[in-house]
Amino acid sequence: MTGGTPHISPRRMLEIIQQIAGLHEHGIEVVIVTSGAVAAGRDVLGDPDLGKNIPAKQMLAAIGQPRLMNIYSDLFAIYGMYTAQVLLTRTDLLNRRRYLNARDTLNTILEQQVIPIINENDTVATEEIRVGDNDNLSALVANLINADLLILLTDQPGLFTTDPRTNPEAKLIPLIEEINDEVWGIAGGTASTLGTGGMRTKIQAAQLATRSGVAVVIAQGSRPNVLIDIVGEQSAEIGTWFQPISTHVESFKRWLLSERPQGVVHVDAGAARSLRKSRSSLLPVGMTGVEGDFERGMVVSVAGPDGAEVAIGMVHYSAADLAQICGLHSDQIAARLGYTYGEEAIRRDYLIVI
Repeated sequence: MTGGTPHISPRRMLEIIQQIAGLHEHGIEVVIVTSGAVAAGRDVLGDPDLGKNIPAKQMLAAIGQPRLMNIYSDLFAIYGMYTAQVLLTRTDLLNRRRYLNARDTLNTILEQQVIPIINENDTVATEEIRVGDNDNLSALVANLINADLLILLTDQPGLFTTDPRTNPEAKLIPLIEEINDEVWGIAGGTASTLGTGGMRTKIQAAQLATRSGVAVVIAQGSRPNVLIDIVGEQSAEIGTWFQPISTHVESFKRWLLSERPQGVVHVDAGAARSLRKSRSSLLPVGMTGVEGDFERGMVVSVAGPDGAEVAIGMVHYSAADLAQICGLHSDQIAARLGYTYGEEAIRRDYLIVI
């Protein structure tokens, strides 16, 4: 974002945005997790010396965030593209309801062909609710939206066998299949070491993302056409790649099956048959009743007319809402509830047939 200087570099940003525009033209959905709000705030105030206290940093972020977004907006407008600002904290991603709202918002933004630009909400974040670095924030976002690939851009070409700044014999590691103690040692610390930046946080982010089925690459942001080449045929020759240790479905299934159902959704014979044979979503029209008191986003059991468990899934509505829309066609949901979270009671992607 700064091109190696203490200040925001619109020229450097434009190089990245030009590549994102190219990916977007080929139908690739892109989400940006960005730094730069504090640096932009310093620019606005003329680079004052305010020390390192948290209120000063939050003040700079508050001043700089609008400027940073204006730069993004103006540069993307060159390519006829629109942007959306999303500010997050760790609490937003740990609280189930906020997690679902953030996920739905990001997916809706992407559906409208808009580029979400995400930053930590430094203005209100305290130490207890901070993610603390954009590497780990990007991994959390990648998991949130079920991304295929997380690209971590840095000032180095990737992870080396030793520090290339001090050892000319250092060699780039093109592929890491497992993040073990040796990898942590190369990164300059162990998995338990706390850090706020550098290669260590990138390894932490890679570990978090790969466990949930997301491929990760660490690459040099200043390399010409780095994003285009990573997504294209030259990908194997760029940066350090981390293989996901599971697929998205496997990772989600492991989590889903480990959760204790908080209630039961009863369905008719037609819905049970459709779930088993067609692997379809569960629609309200096939529901006959609800047991339990659960919130939106909780895991429930789906039972057929004989009481046998048909599936396990994560509901898109609360128990109270589902009780009101049982047997209704999906286009009647909004009229009954006054709002809608979508046409499905449980989406196909969040349901496992037993």
